[in-house]
Amino acid sequence: MTKNKFGMILPITLFSYFLILMDNSIIFTSSTQIGESLSLSSVTLSWVSSAYTLTFGGVLLLSGRLSDIWGRKRIFLIGLSIFGLSSLFIGLSQNAFTIITMRAIQGIGSSIIAPTTLALIMDAYKNEMRQRAISYYGATAGIGSSIGLLIGGGLTSLISWRAGFLINVPFTILLLILTVKFVSKDNTKKERIDYLGSLLSIIGLVGVIYGLTENNLTFIIFGFIILTLFLVIENKSKFPILPLELFKNKIRFGAYLTRLLFMMTMLPFWYFLPQMMQTVYGFSPFEAGLAFLPLTIINFLVALQLPKLVNKYGNNKVLFIGEIILLIGLIILGISSIDKGYIHSIFIPMIILGLGQGLILAPVTSAGVHNAPANLTGVASGITNTMHQIGGPIGLSLIIMTTTNFKTEIWMMVIFTIIAMFIVSLLLLERTKSE
Repeated sequence: MTKNKFGMILPITLFSYFLILMDNSIIFTSSTQIGESLSLSSVTLSWVSSAYTLTFGGVLLLSGRLSDIWGRKRIFLIGLSIFGLSSLFIGLSQNAFTIITMRAIQGIGSSIIAPTTLALIMDAYKNEMRQRAISYYGATAGIGSSIGLLIGGGLTSLISWRAGFLINVPFTILLLILTVKFVSKDNTKKERIDYLGSLLSIIGLVGVIYGLTENNLTFIIFGFIILTLFLVIENKSKFPILPLELFKNKIRFGAYLTRLLFMMTMLPFWYFLPQMMQTVYGFSPFEAGLAFLPLTIINFLVALQLPKLVNKYGNNKVLFIGEIILLIGLIILGISSIDKGYIHSIFIPMIILGLGQGLILAPVTSAGVHNAPANLTGVASGITNTMHQIGGPIGLSLIIMTTTNFKTEIWMMVIFTIIAMFIVSLLLLERTKSE
């Protein structure tokens, strides 16, 4: 790999990350068809999504740490294999038990892929090349979710919901071959694994995510108690699964909170908007996915310019501007009359939101691994992805518990974004002091 060429690492990592994001979004547009095909009740159908969310979010910290200890290539191949095989069995499922079990296993595969892709990028590239790579990675986070709605809706409408999962199989095989050929084997570390900490982190995160997803306060409280115990043990552990030193850096810590708030805003947006368009405008699942194209296209175009913008204005300034633009887009959507149709009410806010999202995801990802020690890059990436994963259920749960009105849902997203703006402004002050 020459100084000015990315080689194969970037395509491998971006496409792997895109697959797991796309797969998660497919559920939004195909859940109705899955329920009808397998004769699932509404409660059982919700577990098709929840099982994946629980294992994905619950195992992220352990997965990130294992990539630091066992080596990126080995753990990445394991994650791809789990993801590909589970996708095959999901696509072939004939009953509730099979699809829910395989979705849970698929979540484990995704929990390995997500932090390892970012860690591979951090290992492979330096300076400007790294910034460009992270910009593309951040864009993938937004584009993958939006394109997933489009692809999921298209495959469901034109073929079957099964196609959205079976399509992963040949792609995963290709990625396995490319990884074996192009990703260099890295050294493993002779370091003990914190099994108690790992178990507590999984139980705590699963408890919180399940409680939020099911609106069960008992599980939320139980989860936070276990996570508190986990942090106490990690503080005393010689081989912590979550080195608490990562939180001492104010830039990284602020980035984790910002990522959490971003997903508290955007996952409810991706969840509620397709439903609204199908209910109010009579859109098909494919048309609802197609409606996200303005956001996706703008997001992609912004990603191409991000390295230049970050070099000129700095990472945190670009992040702050992105939060402002995201807020403007949400406010315009909140005051628009949805009864006047998609073009009048949704199209313009979509463009503005795409611009804001494009300016946020790469800088907040970069800040999440800011000055992280090389031997902790995997777990730093794991924390970033954990915030991404649990933020959505937190935001969605808070909104669902509060309102069923679409306009009120949007205004709650506005509140989350304002809080994120405040945190990013503190990051700007911190960077100014350090300079």
